[in-house]
Amino acid sequence: MSLEVFLEFKQLTSAVFVERPNRFVVRCRLGDTDELVEAHLADPGRLKELLVPGANVYLLPADKPGRKTKWSVLLAEAPDGKTLVSVQSTLANRIAEEALRAKAVHGLEDWELQRAEYSLGSSRWDFLLAGQDGKQLLLEVKSCTLVEDQVAMFPDAVTARGRRHLEELTALQAAGEMEGAVLFVVQRSDAEEFRPAEHIDPAFAQALRGAVQQGVRVFVHRCAVDLTGIRWGKPIQVNLS
Repeated sequence: MSLEVFLEFKQLTSAVFVERPNRFVVRCRLGDTDELVEAHLADPGRLKELLVPGANVYLLPADKPGRKTKWSVLLAEAPDGKTLVSVQSTLANRIAEEALRAKAVHGLEDWELQRAEYSLGSSRWDFLLAGQDGKQLLLEVKSCTLVEDQVAMFPDAVTARGRRHLEELTALQAAGEMEGAVLFVVQRSDAEEFRPAEHIDPAFAQALRGAVQQGVRVFVHRCAVDLTGIRWGKPIQVNLS
């Protein structure tokens, strides 16, 4: 039986999104003082459906003295006014690691986590897993924040790096050197199905289908997010058609 996986947040500060001058910085007004501040955004995606003027966001104070931005964006409120979305892409890897240790990733319960950030070939892979039969599996984790009509989609911007990872996994799987898998972590609770975002990055969608045809496995889990933390949730259906 798997254990519950939950990552607790520190005290968050509410703010209202104003603008995003570049990929990694947003400007927002603090909810209690209306002060205009800049905050670091650790997600290279477009997030255009979330980061709209007037949207509620939640910030953490920077934990590094002397950093240019004194805040980091952790959550954004979806347009429905109730769904909270984690926009910190590194959080997907953190909760995925805890889920792997807790045997909470559906389909990977029989694999043991051996190493994080494992280098092989020209890439560094998120996790190396070991099977009981001596096999090894490379697992790549992708943070997913885009959901439309209960359908989670990845990516929300063209990702040459993501496509390259899929192509390398496919080649390793085809050569019999390693098994490969991709875990999409949907950092919100309102998704019932997953599809590649073909309308945004058709090359990634094609690479994902090609990977699956060669035996690379795809797993998708959604998460429950509130102001106290993020909780690992159930697997959702994958639709590659």
